[in-house]
Amino acid sequence: MSSSTKTLSTSLSRVEARVGKVGIVGLGYVGLPLALLFSEERFPVTGFDIDPAKVQALNSRRSYIYRIPQTEIAAAREKGFSATSDYGRASDMDAIIICVPTPLNEYREPDLSYIEKTAHAVAPHLRAGQLVVLESTTYPGTTEEVLVPILEAGNKAGLKAARTDRDDPAKTFLVAFSPEREDPGNDTVARKDIPKVIGGLSPAASQLAGALYNSIFNRVVPVSSPAAAEMTKLLENIYRCVNIALVNELKLLSQRMGIDIWEVINAASTKPFGFHPFYPGPGLGGHCIPVDPFYLSWKAKEFDFHTRFIELAGEINTAMPYHVVSAVGSALNQRKKALNGAKVLVLGVAYKRDIDDLRESPALTIIEELQKQGAEVAYNDPYFPSVGRGRKYNLQMTCAPLNDLGKYDCVLIVTDHSDYDYKTIVKDAHLVVDSRNATKGIKSDKIVHC
Repeated sequence: MSSSTKTLSTSLSRVEARVGKVGIVGLGYVGLPLALLFSEERFPVTGFDIDPAKVQALNSRRSYIYRIPQTEIAAAREKGFSATSDYGRASDMDAIIICVPTPLNEYREPDLSYIEKTAHAVAPHLRAGQLVVLESTTYPGTTEEVLVPILEAGNKAGLKAARTDRDDPAKTFLVAFSPEREDPGNDTVARKDIPKVIGGLSPAASQLAGALYNSIFNRVVPVSSPAAAEMTKLLENIYRCVNIALVNELKLLSQRMGIDIWEVINAASTKPFGFHPFYPGPGLGGHCIPVDPFYLSWKAKEFDFHTRFIELAGEINTAMPYHVVSAVGSALNQRKKALNGAKVLVLGVAYKRDIDDLRESPALTIIEELQKQGAEVAYNDPYFPSVGRGRKYNLQMTCAPLNDLGKYDCVLIVTDHSDYDYKTIVKDAHLVVDSRNATKGIKSDKIVHC
């Protein structure tokens, strides 16, 4: 048995015996659920995060994500899970999985600073045989062109990333890419039932990463390279982005034609083949759909390729919050009121129903644009007692109660949380502008759909 085969066999045995130590870097909406899955399977799990508040909360058995109850954190702690800001402990891990943000900068270009900083923090503590997996959504080539060079240059032992099975395991570490597939608020598909795509830099990396993920997911889907896995994630999200843009554009046309697009979508959905329903809304939100297409568009320029279809979809979706604001102004105007000086209550600021996630939420753009046009804006969202400052917004607002809707000139439904009693809202409000079809079935001349 060769030394590389023996080393891989040992690593696989540690995974099978659930004694391989797993480190999760980034304890947000992706990393924390992943850490809990490994903990449920009784792996020794350590979470790494630069935010001391998150570290303290988890070590105190508290959750900061609405959909993850305190009991899950407590159960993980009982099984040995702990959180830390000390990257020196990375050397103890058998596998290090990176789940950090990959936003766009102000020029809509990839911001890889979180990946780069994580790689620099981990690199000095790498040891031979360790597996490093990147889960952060990014453009094809990031693993090999950005992550690996930093890890190779920064480790003290002069280790290199293994690329073939002939590489000496005593002088190499293993690298793979496996895109996250989290869907906040989705209670119909268990996390374990979401297939896990894996692309290793070497056959050994693919095999070890496959075994590791297969211990917590019911299906693993291997692909030929990290770049293929990176492109897989982008295809999934661009598919959604383009189809949402299509239905948003058809909604605008249908409104001019006096046709109910929701009725049309429901009718088309009865076709048992060749059609998958997508739904219009006030704009895209979340950590993937509004961001990922631009990653590929940016990378495509390196190959002298212009992704016209993707960029057109992005333009349509980006314009939707402004369409909503225009619809509010038009609805008020029909009632002989100006948007300038109007009191508007925005219902829902999360980027989609029944979650506590503000990332890229169209509600933030809508609120800022309403304010720019002179409206007095308040908001209500059961998941956000306050909204402060983020990368792209600075609202400094607190949640308004729903006990006096009559004082607002307009109630604007941006996020259709299931907690809302829409019949009562329509009854108590002077005007309701609905961007989500939340008032479906309620007949009232107070409702304007946009």
